[in-house]
Amino acid sequence: MQETMNQVGAGLTSLKTTLVEFAVRYGLQILGACVIVFVGFKVAGYLTRMLDAWLEKKTTVDIALRTLIVRLLRFVVVGATIVIAAEKIGVPVASLIAGLGVAGVGIGLAMQGVLSNLIAGMTIFFLKPFKVGEYIDVLKEHGEVVDITLFSTTLRHTDQSLIVIPNRQISGEILHNYGTKRQLDIEIGIAHASDLGKAIDVATETVLADGRVLKEPAPLIGIRKVGDFALTISARPWVPVPDYEQAHLGLYRALVEAFRERGIDIPLPQREIRVVHAETGATRAALGAPVVKVN
Repeated sequence: MQETMNQVGAGLTSLKTTLVEFAVRYGLQILGACVIVFVGFKVAGYLTRMLDAWLEKKTTVDIALRTLIVRLLRFVVVGATIVIAAEKIGVPVASLIAGLGVAGVGIGLAMQGVLSNLIAGMTIFFLKPFKVGEYIDVLKEHGEVVDITLFSTTLRHTDQSLIVIPNRQISGEILHNYGTKRQLDIEIGIAHASDLGKAIDVATETVLADGRVLKEPAPLIGIRKVGDFALTISARPWVPVPDYEQAHLGLYRALVEAFRERGIDIPLPQREIRVVHAETGATRAALGAPVVKVN
């Protein structure tokens, strides 16, 4: 028992001696590396905030590209900080970088999809086929662009759901960009006997009275088609993307109420049936046609 206790005590003494020697030899280096990392991260945060504020105030750089530039600056500063800290504690940085380069080839082959998204994201950032805040239609998906990153693009649908599309799926596809405004397509039927000039004037006045409707380009309002029981009034104004759904619903109500107040009829579907010739039973019998009796 005593021998075991002596062995444990010797082991603890040896461990203590090793730790003391390690602290004496590397303590200052580790402390210096920690200070370098702390200062580096603080400097990275300060520089990125300064750059972001400058780009926002002094330039017209798109928000997505601005975010990319800020993130790249932070990545460079943090990466340089880690390299300097590693060199401070004696890590062979040159050998480490060479090893990472060799490993990067294998990682690149294993992550071809990610790299494809990265390249497509860079293409989107610099060619700018669309920007944040615009409404696009691509790959049978549509919505307002709310975020663009190096790897994916996020759309917000009109029901407030989010659609995340990998950038490699977007690059090279046919893309419909509506911009920051969309055109409504509203149709309301009026009676054939209605005063067309009055109806178009009422529709124009009602549409322009809505604060969400853009004055430029001017709304398109007129007769879309002549139907069997109604003339179709078409109103096609432009509204900002965020107001599309609310303006669509609000203008339908406003137009119906305006037509009712101004005495413009909105007819229901109807058919006119005329009896050209009515034959009696005797006439049908004389002609040899069967006579059907209903009890």
